Amino acid sequence: MSLTQSPGPLSGSPGPGNYAIDGPRHRLMLTPLPRRVRGDLGGRTVIDTDRAALVHETGLRPQLYVPLDAIDPALLQRTEHTTHCPFKGDASYRSIRAGERVAENALWVYDDPLPAASWLHGLAGVYLERLDRWRDEEEDVLGFPDPYHRVDVRRTARHVQVRARGEVVADSRAALLLSETALPNRYYLPRADVTATLQGPTGRTTFCPYKGEASYATLVLGDGSELADAAWCYEAPYPESAAVAGHVSFWGDDVEVIVDGAAVAS
Repeated sequence: MSLTQSPGPLSGSPGPGNYAIDGPRHRLMLTPLPRRVRGDLGGRTVIDTDRAALVHETGLRPQLYVPLDAIDPALLQRTEHTTHCPFKGDASYRSIRAGERVAENALWVYDDPLPAASWLHGLAGVYLERLDRWRDEEEDVLGFPDPYHRVDVRRTARHVQVRARGEVVADSRAALLLSETALPNRYYLPRADVTATLQGPTGRTTFCPYKGEASYATLVLGDGSELADAAWCYEAPYPESAAVAGHVSFWGDDVEVIVDGAAVAS
């Protein structure tokens, strides 16, 4: 994300600097992922490689590619589905079958990539969500982190207040500021500093390759009205974000985060 989204150097709108990168405005770059990557389907490991890579593309998040020869060809079925990318070429698709489980069009392959992306030959892009399980070495993951992306968590003594529809629902001078590449700062507040009722967790979860899995809660206001999924927390974050465990952050159209008297992006 740091390379391909603003203000990264491979984004469509790079930040100011004293250099220029030669080449097209839409850029591609491959970064090896030097760890063992495994994908399971129907209880069977169908992808197992230490030669995976991340492809960075202007305006997009990094995409996992794996060597096509890391997959048993007996499990693959070429389909009629095709797509075209003006920067990479024509893609053909493969479904993966493992027993009774079929991951339709889970892989795409540039059989004859454009010269500017010739290094994609022999690689297959993967729709991660179409397989049942992914492992990064021995860790279960839902995605793979970008080596150019960073997350920092810092204690802050700033006065952080959260309002929902004008009502103060949290007030803290012991918040944590989570600063993440290419994203607005997020403030995580101790649960003890949340004055409104939080109901949950709800059924919603999201996954971040740098923080882990977030669970959500409904915010109940003093008049009994509710804002669904307006608060989230990481109960068991990854080690690099461990400090935010049990803290709560807020977001939504009716939610306002005030820091030292000034509204900030929520």
